[in-house]
Amino acid sequence: MDCIKKPAGKYTNYVLIIGKHIFLWVNLGNLIVMNIEEFREYCLKKKGVQESFPFDLTTLVFKVMGKMFALTDLEDRFSINLKCDPLKAVELRGEYNAVKPGYHMNKKHWNTIEMDGTIDDDLLCQLIDDSYALVVQSLTKKDQQELNEL
Repeated sequence: MDCIKKPAGKYTNYVLIIGKHIFLWVNLGNLIVMNIEEFREYCLKKKGVQESFPFDLTTLVFKVMGKMFALTDLEDRFSINLKCDPLKAVELRGEYNAVKPGYHMNKKHWNTIEMDGTIDDDLLCQLIDDSYALVVQSLTKKDQQELNEL
């Protein structure tokens, strides 16, 4: 699946409605960066993915076959947590200031990515894809087969 592309827009508002919850973000610059709605859509297009709020009313979690691969808080600054190979996680943290050890997560296996415009959408999509793939690889054979049949 191709990463979402969009033109830069100044002072663009984004509204996301999930059930009874309405969230608003404002883009205050000309950065071309994935917004919360595009992040959500990209995750949900993957096979076997469901979204939920298992922790509280503002932490949006994406799971494949019941296993978490991505999450974000809908009230704080836009950042995403993604599962990552431990060696690659350290490499990314050294290369990008926006990549930090996973906030409230196992820091060996998770990164938090601050969505500040310093990481382009192609890399973000690749990191989401990698996180999804890591979780799919960890599924039982039965769950992997069920996923393939969807």
